[in-house]
Amino acid sequence: MSEWLARAARERPHHPAVVAGGRSVTYAELDARAGELAARFEPGQAVPIALPPGIAFSELLHAAWRAGAVAAPLDPAAPAPPLDALGSDRAGLVIHTSGTTGEPKAVRLTLENLAASARASAEALGTDPDDRWLCPLPLHHVAGLSILVRSAVNATTAVLHERFDTSRVKAALETGEVTLASLVPTMLIRLREAGLRAAPGLRTIALGGGPIPPSLLDWAARAGIPVTPVYGMTETASQVIAGEPGRPLAGVRLEVAADGELLIAGPMVARAALGPDGWLHTGDRGRLDAAGLLHIEGRIKELIVTGGEKVAPVEVEQVLQAHPEVADAGVAGRPDPEWGEAVVAFVVPRDGLRDDELRNWCRSRLAPHKVPKRFELVESLPRTANGKLQRERLI
Repeated sequence: MSEWLARAARERPHHPAVVAGGRSVTYAELDARAGELAARFEPGQAVPIALPPGIAFSELLHAAWRAGAVAAPLDPAAPAPPLDALGSDRAGLVIHTSGTTGEPKAVRLTLENLAASARASAEALGTDPDDRWLCPLPLHHVAGLSILVRSAVNATTAVLHERFDTSRVKAALETGEVTLASLVPTMLIRLREAGLRAAPGLRTIALGGGPIPPSLLDWAARAGIPVTPVYGMTETASQVIAGEPGRPLAGVRLEVAADGELLIAGPMVARAALGPDGWLHTGDRGRLDAAGLLHIEGRIKELIVTGGEKVAPVEVEQVLQAHPEVADAGVAGRPDPEWGEAVVAFVVPRDGLRDDELRNWCRSRLAPHKVPKRFELVESLPRTANGKLQRERLI
């Protein structure tokens, strides 16, 4: 059973626990409501939570943990899976991956996993009693849900938005309403395009969930908007790496296999996700430099092999996203009788962008085999609810 909420209610009963939908609930109020709802559940019972981000979601989540049940956040728009597929010994949470490389899968995390993640995040990003952490991310994915966990563990305030709205998030940052925020790169790009120029009182934006264009970090630095790139996954209960290049959080062990795959272990890693060798095989390609800092180079299975040469789509995307007339870009390999796979770029343009401009831009910045063979101008790219590119849907 989690004691985070009970401890926060004892120590800071009148402090705001969750702010959402124009309402605020204190830790004493949240604790009392969780206690009332907990009477409905049995230890080990799976408790599906198919609610939008808000106070009701938070109450049900903590009620499940108060009862020793298994919380199972679900997409409110999706059919619920069978309940017998959700329960798990010692699991406190069953949560689904975002499904960027296939069908979403259920991951079982213990409360110990969640607590280890929250402590490591606090050590890496810092914590303050007056922190207000903005979450415009879905709560049925771990990046959003982990903000509720961190806030309860640290007795601080979670500020929940039901969905990402550029104007609303921009206002929250510019007025100093929040001290921390979790965003994905596409969200920060939209804020930049909307004219975000300052964020007084903001300690940092935890930016993750996908490759980050270097030009976006350059803009944030020039604008004085603090950003900390983070890396993690559902199986690690959220963040395990912070900074650019990445530094492992407290308790995280890293290793790079002979084929370049990043391996992770630590107290925040789901036990069932560990391989026989005791490591989580991430499927991501990584490189550790001499200082032990991590450089992520994209998904291994997304590498494009064209004419016998390997191309990381992320590298090409970052070059394209740096073009001033490119709003968004995605790259994938298309079967080709001559090259095996051809590098194809899908670009969301601004006004007046031409193929030859893109081709010349890439030729001046990439090796010849990495320059896309074809550029397709599209209105939008397929992305998940938390902003991750669904690369398999490009082709």
